[in-house]
Amino acid sequence: MTGTRKHTALPKARTLIEALPWLTRHHGKTVVIKFGGNAMVDEELKGAFAQDVVFLRHAGLRPVVVHGGGPQISAQLELVGLESEFKGGLRVTTPEAMNVVRMVLAGQVQRELVGLLNEHGPFAVGMTGEDAHLMTATKHYAEIDGERVDIGRVGEITAIDPGAVQALLDDGRIPVISSIARSGDDGDTTSEGSGVFNVNADTAAAALAAALGAETLMVLTDVEGLYEDWPHSDEVISRLTATELEQLLPDLATGMVPKMRGCLHAVRHGVHTARVIDGRVQHSILLEIFTDEGIGTMVVPDTNTIEGAT
Repeated sequence: MTGTRKHTALPKARTLIEALPWLTRHHGKTVVIKFGGNAMVDEELKGAFAQDVVFLRHAGLRPVVVHGGGPQISAQLELVGLESEFKGGLRVTTPEAMNVVRMVLAGQVQRELVGLLNEHGPFAVGMTGEDAHLMTATKHYAEIDGERVDIGRVGEITAIDPGAVQALLDDGRIPVISSIARSGDDGDTTSEGSGVFNVNADTAAAALAAALGAETLMVLTDVEGLYEDWPHSDEVISRLTATELEQLLPDLATGMVPKMRGCLHAVRHGVHTARVIDGRVQHSILLEIFTDEGIGTMVVPDTNTIEGAT
C-alpha cells in the first residue's frame, strides 16, 4: 500500500491542537459563567451548556455557574395570580413575590441545572447567595426620572464571602448559585419574604467573579455581543477596554446595561477578561474559550497584559 491513508478524523485532531494554548493558559483558573437568556428555556441549548461546563471541569478549569430565572419567575407568578411588574428595568418584588422568586430559583431552575450537570458525573452542587453568607445585600431603589422608587425586595450586593464556593472548587465540584442574597440588616426579618433579596444575576455573577479572583467572567445573552452602532449596524465589537465600555454605557439598550456594568465591575476588580457571548449558539462557551476566533465581545482592563487575548 502506497501513500498515507486519509484519516477522516484528522480535522478533529486539528481542532484539539488549536485548543492547546488556551487549555494551557486557563488550566487551574476559575471561570464564572452567568447562565441566562434563551439558553435557559431551550432544551437543546440547556443540554449543550451542561456539556460545556463539564468539559471545562475535565479540561482543568474551575467553572462556577450563577443563574437567574426571569421567564420561569414570570410564569410562576402568573400561575399563582401575582402580577409581574418592572420599574427601571428591575422586577418589582413584593414579599409575596419574593417567596415565589426564592422557590423558582432555588427549587426549580437550580435543581434542573444541577441535574443536567450531574448526568455527566458527581460534580454540581446547588446553593444560593444565602448559604454560608455567600452574598449579603441591602435594599436597592430604582431611579426613574431622577426620583428614587421603592421596588420591594430587590437587593444591592454589599459583601461577598466566597469561602464555601472556594471549598467546593477545591473539592473538584461545580457550584451552581441562585442569585438570592441574605439581608445585611439584622432586623429585616419581620414580614413574609423578608430576610432575603432578589439580586440581578448579572450583578451577582460579576461580584462573585471579582471576589473569587476569577480569570474570566462569561455572560450568556440573546444577542451576538455588544453592537457597535445598534440599531444602525449589526457589527459586533469584539474587544474593548474598561474605559471604552464606560463611555458607551449611557447609550446602551436597557437590557444590556446590567450585563455590561457587570463586565466593567469585574475587570476593574481583578478579573482578567469579561465576555458577553451569544447563548443561542450551541457550545458558545467552548468556542469563546478554546478557539482562535472566539465569539461575542470581550472586555479587558485598561492596562491589559494578557498575551494573545482575542
